[in-house]
Amino acid sequence: MSRVTRHGWIAYALAAVLVVLDQLTKLWALTLPEQVPHEVVWPLQITRIWNNGVSFGLFQAGTDVVRWGFVVFSVAVAVLLALWARRADRWLPAIGLSLVMAGAVGNAIDRARFGAVVDFIDVSRIGVFPWIFNIADSGITIGVVLLLLDSLRKERPAESASA
Repeated sequence: MSRVTRHGWIAYALAAVLVVLDQLTKLWALTLPEQVPHEVVWPLQITRIWNNGVSFGLFQAGTDVVRWGFVVFSVAVAVLLALWARRADRWLPAIGLSLVMAGAVGNAIDRARFGAVVDFIDVSRIGVFPWIFNIADSGITIGVVLLLLDSLRKERPAESASA
C-alpha cells in the first residue's frame, strides 16, 4: 500500500475538523424550535428542519432500507475519497476531497443517529437558493466545485506527462 502524501494527511485532518464542526453546529441547531426562523444576519436565518433525502432534500427516503442505504453509500463514498486523498499532491484536490469526505461522514452520522439529517442554514430570503442546508451539505458542494476546477487545470504533474 502506498504512503500517504503530506497533502493527504492535511485532507484527513481538515475532514476530521469539519466533521466535528458539522456535528457541533447540528447539536446547537437541535436546541432550537423546529421550522421557526431565527434572524441572524441578512440574508442568513436559522430554520431547523429534518431532511430525509440527500443534499438539499433531493430523493426523500421513506423507509429504513433507504435510510441505511444512504448511510452505507455515504460511508463508501468517504472511504473511496480517503483512498484517493492518500495520493493528493496538490492543495486544490486535497481540500476538495476533505470537504466532500467530511460532508458525507457528517450527514451519515445524522442519518444513522436520527434517521434524517439536521438542516438549519436558511438563505431563502435572497430569492435564488430556496433550500435549507448544513455545514456538511456546504462541504460537499464546495468540495465538488474545487475538484471540478482542479480537473480543468491545463498543466499536469510530470508523472502523468511521461505516462
